[in-house]
Amino acid sequence: MIARKGFETWFETWFETWAVIVGSLLAGAAYTWFAGEDINWDWRNYHEYGAFALINERFNQDVAPGGFQTFLNPLAYVPAYLLRHHVGAPFWGLILGAIHGLNLALIYWFSRVVLGSVASGWTLAASVVIAAFGPMTLSEVGTSFADVLTALPVVAGLGLILSMNGQRPTRYAVAGLLIGAAVGLKLTNMIFFIGAGASLLFAARPLAALAYFAVGGAIGALGTGGAWSWMLWQEFGNPVFPFYNTVFHSPEAPEEAIADLRFMPHGLWDAAAYPFYWLVGNHRSSEWAFRDPRFAILFVVLAANAGASLLFRIRIFTRRDLQFLLFFLVAYGMWLFAFSIHRYAVVLELLAAPLIVLLISRSLRALKRVSSRTDRQRWIDYSAIAAALAIALWSQPADWFRRPWSDPYRPLVSGSFLKPATYLLIEKPVGYVVPLLSPGSRAYQIADLLLPIAPGGSLDHRIRAGLADPLPGGVWAMHLRGSPPRQDLLDDYGLRFDTSQPCETIQGANEVDIEACPLVVTDPLRR
Repeated sequence: MIARKGFETWFETWFETWAVIVGSLLAGAAYTWFAGEDINWDWRNYHEYGAFALINERFNQDVAPGGFQTFLNPLAYVPAYLLRHHVGAPFWGLILGAIHGLNLALIYWFSRVVLGSVASGWTLAASVVIAAFGPMTLSEVGTSFADVLTALPVVAGLGLILSMNGQRPTRYAVAGLLIGAAVGLKLTNMIFFIGAGASLLFAARPLAALAYFAVGGAIGALGTGGAWSWMLWQEFGNPVFPFYNTVFHSPEAPEEAIADLRFMPHGLWDAAAYPFYWLVGNHRSSEWAFRDPRFAILFVVLAANAGASLLFRIRIFTRRDLQFLLFFLVAYGMWLFAFSIHRYAVVLELLAAPLIVLLISRSLRALKRVSSRTDRQRWIDYSAIAAALAIALWSQPADWFRRPWSDPYRPLVSGSFLKPATYLLIEKPVGYVVPLLSPGSRAYQIADLLLPIAPGGSLDHRIRAGLADPLPGGVWAMHLRGSPPRQDLLDDYGLRFDTSQPCETIQGANEVDIEACPLVVTDPLRR
């Protein structure tokens, strides 16, 4: 009888686990099917090119076709590139979306860890629903963006930390390995590594936990980003080139901070109001419109919990609750004052789901004095489901541009593009067409405002050496069709547009075609 009961429990757990995993995979694939094929701006600028260049060893042949973003670690964009080029549409997108959908399975497991005794079918469902309707998370499902992909190891790593309870401290090293790997893939994930480290201050043995976590983090970051940083160091004397060049002083980049300040708050009151801006659809932390009530609800319920704790002098939060809260608040604060770019907060958007349900359950703890445990759990279930439905119905995802799967992007390349040639890119984003050009072609970006080509530097020398060694297809200026010609960019290289010959066109992914116009030499000495 005991053996049979044990088997039934094991089977139920096994079935539940795989049901959640399969459901998450199908949810990600289904959303990608309805949303359409990814053609976001960053994919057109550097995601596609970066993966292509890494696989084909093109970084020493071209010059920054994606501008300064070319020098971000391209490893995170390889899965999307391989799927797009080796699996037919729409299946490549569905597979990628399914991988991103695994975030929901992790949130389900994570919620079980943090909710503890109040974890029920309803509270777990509420947590998954809230996570599933994250506006920025949804906008990235099935796309080349790295934020939703690297959220997987970050959520898993934090879940390991919160599930420890003091046993087997080596698991902190595994958590560090996972989150460190996410940092190596994308440096903006450092805020989550620091937040996770801060949460260990509440660990049973904080110094040992931090030591294991730091060692694991270093191994993880070196494993995914060490080779790339070493290449940048050898090439430019800056392991995070072109960022932090005020520290490393590479002659190939300006000695000033490269930072996107468009979305930063203007003072503390403005920063405090951000969650309520998002509630009403004010998308000041993103280029494109979205609406999200989760952060406003989270901070209101958190304030209510803190107020009740002080007013009634009761202990509301457990040690694990405090770990989770410290991680979230530290990471959120760093995100707000370092970037305020909403895409970089996908992890926080996902983890807001179990945190909201947790805070609701803690705020109802006072009912234990007047209600039975069953009644208290019923109120927690009802409140969590109500919050989940309200958040899901009010949320509106952002849109980074997609095209219908009935018309996938399959450009036909012909004419002069079939011969190896040299292309001067005088506009962004056009990097995504470089893989379509004839093998042996060269692509030099000379229009990036934040990373202009340093005169006399190694990149400038590569461009001039390439121009001095002409390829059979000639020299072309590549830009978006309809844009005004940028003759000023060509003057430094002794070139001008050859109006006696027609321009060639490649179909663009977003209804804006790419045009390449032939160039002729006007001043051989300047080449």
